[in-house]
Amino acid sequence: MAPEQEDYLFAEHEEVTQEEETTSAFWDVLVVDDDPEIHSVTKLALSNLEFWGKKLRFFHAYSGKEAIEVLKEQNNISILLLDVVMETDDAGLNVVRRVREEIKNMAVRIIMRTGQPGYAPEEKVIREFDINDYKMKTELTRSKLVTSLLTAIRSYQQICELEAQSHALEQILSASRAILGHTDMGSFAAAVVAQLANILDASGEGLVSGYLDDDMHLRVFGGSEQYREFFGHGIEQLDNGRVIMQVQNCIDTESHQSTTHDITFLLESKNKKAAIYLELEAEPSEAQLKFAEIFLTNVGVGLDNIKLFNELREVAYKDNLTKLPNRANFIEKIESYFNQQQSLIFILVDIAQFSDINNGLGQEVGNLLLLGVAERISIEFPEAHLISRIGADVFGFLMPESQFDEESFIDNLCVPYHVGEHLLTMHFHIGVCRQEDFQPQGIETLKLAYIALNQAKQSSIPLDWYTPDLEEKMAWKLGLIRQLRQDFEMKKLEVWYQPQFSIADRKVIGCEALLRWPSGNGNYISPAIFVPLAENAGLIVEIGQWVLEQACQLQATLQQQGFGELSIAVNVSVPQFKVPNYAQQVKDTILSFNVEPKHIELEVTESVVMDEVNSVINTLQELQEFGVEVAIDDFGTGFSSLSYLQKLPLARLKIDRAFVKDIPHDDSGAIADLVISLGQHLGLKTIAEGVETEEQMTVLQKLGCDEVQGFLLAKPMPEKKLLEFLVSPNNAFHDS
Repeated sequence: MAPEQEDYLFAEHEEVTQEEETTSAFWDVLVVDDDPEIHSVTKLALSNLEFWGKKLRFFHAYSGKEAIEVLKEQNNISILLLDVVMETDDAGLNVVRRVREEIKNMAVRIIMRTGQPGYAPEEKVIREFDINDYKMKTELTRSKLVTSLLTAIRSYQQICELEAQSHALEQILSASRAILGHTDMGSFAAAVVAQLANILDASGEGLVSGYLDDDMHLRVFGGSEQYREFFGHGIEQLDNGRVIMQVQNCIDTESHQSTTHDITFLLESKNKKAAIYLELEAEPSEAQLKFAEIFLTNVGVGLDNIKLFNELREVAYKDNLTKLPNRANFIEKIESYFNQQQSLIFILVDIAQFSDINNGLGQEVGNLLLLGVAERISIEFPEAHLISRIGADVFGFLMPESQFDEESFIDNLCVPYHVGEHLLTMHFHIGVCRQEDFQPQGIETLKLAYIALNQAKQSSIPLDWYTPDLEEKMAWKLGLIRQLRQDFEMKKLEVWYQPQFSIADRKVIGCEALLRWPSGNGNYISPAIFVPLAENAGLIVEIGQWVLEQACQLQATLQQQGFGELSIAVNVSVPQFKVPNYAQQVKDTILSFNVEPKHIELEVTESVVMDEVNSVINTLQELQEFGVEVAIDDFGTGFSSLSYLQKLPLARLKIDRAFVKDIPHDDSGAIADLVISLGQHLGLKTIAEGVETEEQMTVLQKLGCDEVQGFLLAKPMPEKKLLEFLVSPNNAFHDS
């Protein structure tokens, strides 16, 4: 090689004839320059160079636009020798930007050259667009260009290898994911053959053979379509002796087998030994074989899991108590009934107040009841099929609509159940969906039946049918919940108070806090509508805490105005009692307003008490010790146990308005008398709600009722009106 000072590439030179390359593999170099002479001299200077057994092959472009076109057509360009200044001053930099950002070619190495000083790209540009080198043409010798080229090719080769490895690893991950989820050996084997063929660039024809459990007979587990007729049969049944020999040799020698036509991998798992036979179209590379070994590790794990999958499937799709199909199983199977013309109906049966049975009589009795209901359905309705336990106390099944009589169905279902030593008269909520309304997805069909079931619950009727308008009602309820949440956050809800009176002297002894929701048009939405929705949505917990805070704030105001002895009753729902450390939360709230605990009363319904009896008793005892009084609201309307009533730390029983409204004309007051008598024996005060007439007052006073509230003496009113009521000349706080 000539000395460096005589080695400048772009000095005067003579045109040379291009030499034809004959090698089969090349490093492809794209020369981009608007000067044809640069192309010639570059080709001349770099001719006959060889790097790692591959020569250079040149492509040419005379503008940035041409360069982009070549790069789009030729995706194996290794090196880009790029002039900076061509049709524009920054044409070269624009090419770089488009290569990286538009074409997304991150592998090609870029060496930039310029004959005009001052157009050098900033260091930030070189880093950002991954430019390997930048040279002035006037200083670029052949040796310097060769050095830059060598570095760039080495970098390109490493990038390509990394990309190939990354692609292979992605292929392995994809293959591993493809074999997951197969729970039977046949589909698993087919997936293994297909994915292994993909890794090795094979035809995809092959099979998996091995020993299954304790069977020492070598069988075909599965594979490609051409072997389908042999699935499950002995390997000797194959009509291909070469396959039999390769598989048998693999198992016997416990090693992989390979020929120019096929390859057989030994697969050893914890419980099984198998061979994977695969037809080859070309000999796999070393890298492909390594990647195949990695994939086979996952196949071994999958083979071990097949048996476990099958065992878990039974657990996952069968109810452990009743041995019936469970919810997941039902959802999967009912999909096959979509678009079938059989005139079937889907029935959901919910055991009413099942939690009361569980809590009041014990879980063992509850379990026996569930078994009894499952048996009743099976015996009384032999035409029923796909009987499943859908939820804790919900059963579902199909039966022909022509054989379904609503009245007799309910009667048969409600015949008392012998459960251990108990004879239980049970009630049910039932939702029915016709087959014409079934959906392609089982979960959607179940949803429709649940809409009918929930409508039956809310309407207090035993059975309801799904109709499209029910779904509209459900959407309306969801919209109402969203609006309630929004109005609560915007502080639009109100708390009103209804005074409570001593029946003896009609003095105000307290008041009950009642939630009100303004509709925005001067009216109010009924609590009977929105409170159950708020409970189901979980919003009642936040609202209930807010009502307690409002009550405490009012009590503080009453103390300041001389009415500190009045108590304020606040209703508490089931979801509130399920809040962790609920008792402490109540105590903290009362303390924060600096009011006497004895002037705050919590009203709980029987459903709250019976939801989780022991937990509720502990919570109420903690509150009683703090000084808070507790009343049972709507007493007599629920399912309660008198034995638990004795254990509850109560102050009073509240007689539901249902036992007051017809006194004295259509109701002698017998139930009210019973509740009052019970309260007296337990040392509890009684308060009757819904008192609207003097006659009712007279009867209740004779029966010994202690306190009343109702429209006769005072309606619910906002806080401001309550304070005015208490100080008015005719207020009931003073002696009548």
